[in-house]
Amino acid sequence: MRTKRAALHRDRPFALFWAGQTVSQFGDRISELALPLIAVTALHASANEVAWLTALVWAPNLLAVLLGAWVDQHARKRRLMIAADLVRACVLLTLPVAFLVGRVTLGHLYAAALLTGVAGVVFNTAYPSFFAHVVPRSSYVDANSRLSASRSVSFVAGPALGGALVQAFTAPVAVAADALSFLVSALLLGPIRVQETPVGTGTTERTSLPRRAREGLTFVIRHPVLRASLGCATTVNFFTFVAGTGLVVLFADRELGLSVGTIGLALGIGSAGALLGAVLAPVVSRRIGMGPSIVIGAVLFPAPLALLAAASGPAWARAGTLGAAEFFTGVGVMLFDVNLNSLQTAVIPDGMRSRVAGAYSTVNYGVRPLGAVAGGALATALGLRATLVTAAVGGILSALWLLPSPIPRIRTLASDDPSGTGSGSGSGSESNDRPVPG
Repeated sequence: MRTKRAALHRDRPFALFWAGQTVSQFGDRISELALPLIAVTALHASANEVAWLTALVWAPNLLAVLLGAWVDQHARKRRLMIAADLVRACVLLTLPVAFLVGRVTLGHLYAAALLTGVAGVVFNTAYPSFFAHVVPRSSYVDANSRLSASRSVSFVAGPALGGALVQAFTAPVAVAADALSFLVSALLLGPIRVQETPVGTGTTERTSLPRRAREGLTFVIRHPVLRASLGCATTVNFFTFVAGTGLVVLFADRELGLSVGTIGLALGIGSAGALLGAVLAPVVSRRIGMGPSIVIGAVLFPAPLALLAAASGPAWARAGTLGAAEFFTGVGVMLFDVNLNSLQTAVIPDGMRSRVAGAYSTVNYGVRPLGAVAGGALATALGLRATLVTAAVGGILSALWLLPSPIPRIRTLASDDPSGTGSGSGSGSESNDRPVPG
């Protein structure tokens, strides 16, 4: 069994998986900028229409509890992940095709967002079980750190690349790059061979889908670590989606008066904070403990939205403020996600991973479209700056979920503490460090 962190970079299955996720993350950064820009520039969408676009991407997560129970019945998670990649690639390719023939519409954009969201839920609920079979427990934090670092690099270079592609080829054509990234991810997942054990065996195979889904949700609610982390992540995700990417792009375009290229460059430079956070996460975790790192990340993640709301002055100052807010947000989200993802992988039993992932996603990700819609309503009623401040304050309060839980006392992923609720004395499998949310 692979147990040393130093051996992880020589592990071919993980290397292929890591490479596929890295390419896919770069594609996602392009679409995150291009999709709202299609709505804003090509279709002249309002703040509410942009908010609904973001909402539809995440709306399928409301069904994740059922989709996770369905995925839980399939032993071959890798095949489901490949199928999900291929579906997303095909759906996204319809946008540049429609644009080239002059047929792109807001309804088409909404449909693409919804379908790619469904495929994303299938991929994400299969992911935890696949990850746990590709990576040994002693390397969870190290593997998540590498995946997070790749994601962070994509946040540094991706928006700038996306801005350049949009300016050179228009936003719909730039989306084709994301479609290509999903094809590459599917091709790299193909050769990976891991021993995937069937989950949901025994009596659960004879129970209904709703009952299996309920088992996953019940497990999360009753587990002290998962319950607190779900409450915190759900709260912070709701408020950060109140000021989601679409409204941030809208704010930078209409309130700050920045060009598309400048927005992409500022977001890219600012996202260097995510790379720094991914690198610092294991160091901070070893110094102050995994639990305290999660608490700090939960506060630092949303707080910079208030800084962005205060942006003013000449163009360079407005762009700099946008970049600085993204920088500190990136550090916070990585401190939060890298450590929390590793902790969750350690405390969830193998036979429950997809069901728990589905239940978690339904609540945690399900509030994102609600947050996006609320953000659109607040932006319309109060203005974009007031919406950003509201998001910052509400997000900071998410840390209140963690304080009475066992999480602040957790030091390491102690191998003799399968529940993950012990404080750990450093004698466990200490390693180095996620990619989403949360």
